[in-house]
Amino acid sequence: MPKKRVTIRVVGIVQGVMYRQNARRKAASMGLLGWIKNDSDGSVQIIAEGNKNSLNQFLEWCKRGTPTAEVEEVLCDWEEASGEFSKFDIK
Repeated sequence: MPKKRVTIRVVGIVQGVMYRQNARRKAASMGLLGWIKNDSDGSVQIIAEGNKNSLNQFLEWCKRGTPTAEVEEVLCDWEEASGEFSKFDIK
């Protein structure tokens, strides 16, 4: 099965609530590769690559986030994986 890439923007109270650390842990446990970072507008941006089923499960996690996060919106864009990542990093 070909690998996919999803670019995700998570909007809400998602900075300062351990969102990136927990998302990185979740993504790595699912075998996903890519990165996550805070954006200056208060959102979190994620690029993740892996099999589509795992990516869909990760998207569902992103919608819930951490217990202290307040996710308002999750936007995503799908494309073919580039294969450029070797792990899942926090930027």
